[in-house]
Amino acid sequence: MLIISQFFGIIIRMFYDEHNPPHLHAEYQGRKALFDFSGNVMLGSLSSKSATILVREWIDQNIVELGVVIAGKPVKSIKPLIEEEYVGYE
Repeated sequence: MLIISQFFGIIIRMFYDEHNPPHLHAEYQGRKALFDFSGNVMLGSLSSKSATILVREWIDQNIVELGVVIAGKPVKSIKPLIEEEYVGYE
């Protein structure tokens, strides 16, 4: 599974040919969760409200790039959240 982004200790991974619905895998401090592209947690938990909020914000900011993945085109990486804009979340 390819790491497509990292920020605030959060790792975002995706398979490009995985089952529907389209989703991503997020990991934070050893905890894992699957998010759909609307930011809903489908499975698991990051056990951190802040980390979950940050993943949702990242999805919102990168929905166009995630749409490229839905279209079947691989993406090697997607920009992380800029840490200076989110001081105090962790």
